[in-house]
This record gives sequence, C-alpha cells and structure tokens, in this order.
Amino acid sequence: MRTFFCFSIKSYTFVSPFDEMRNEMTKNKIYTDEQHQIARFAKALSHPVRVFILEYIANNTKTCCYSGDLHDQLDIARSTLSEHLKELKAAGLIQGEINPPYIKYCINQENWAVAKSLFRDFFEEK
Repeated sequence: MRTFFCFSIKSYTFVSPFDEMRNEMTKNKIYTDEQHQIARFAKALSHPVRVFILEYIANNTKTCCYSGDLHDQLDIARSTLSEHLKELKAAGLIQGEINPPYIKYCINQENWAVAKSLFRDFFEEK
C-alpha cells in the first residue's frame, strides 16, 4: 500500500540582480521603439520554417495562399504550422483572413515595408 503525503510550502519570490537590472532598464527606456520592432521581427524570422513561409507567401502575393497550401509544401504537422503562422502574425508580418473552413494568408504590406526599412538601416554601414 502506498502512502501519499500532502504538505504546503510557503512561497517565496526570488528576484535576481539581473531581474532588478532589467526592470531598471525598462523604467529608464534605454531601448528605442525601432530596436524593439527589429527584435520582434528578428524573433519572427528566427526559424527556417517561418523564413520559408514568408518567402512562399511573398512569391505568391497575387493570390495569397491558404494554410493547406503551406501544409502541402512543408513536412510538418498542421499544429506546428499553425504555431509558426501565429508567430508571424503576432509580429505583424502576415495577416490572415478566415473563410471557414479555409484561412488565407497574405503579407502585411505595411509592416513588410517597415521591416525592410528597419533591417536595411540596421545593416547599413555607418
């Protein structure tokens, strides 16, 4: 016979010196809005599947594309594809239009232009 014990532990919040430093940097706003936006776009581009998705959609801009089309091109689970699309959409690089049961994705032209400009300026030699 197994016996299970249940006990409560008092919870403590540990704040590391790094957390304090990060909080202070956030308070003082040492990062520009452009730096935050570059970081957001860079995060969205940090996986080869997402880079493929963006290239695929950008090369099919006249028709946009459906998530099913992307799934046919990629050897990944639909749930994984959905997560990658969600990340790109959260960054504002793509936009989706739901027409049940289909979801059509297109490049968000306004944010696409912003991303190109920010990265061009970032990589420009000074």
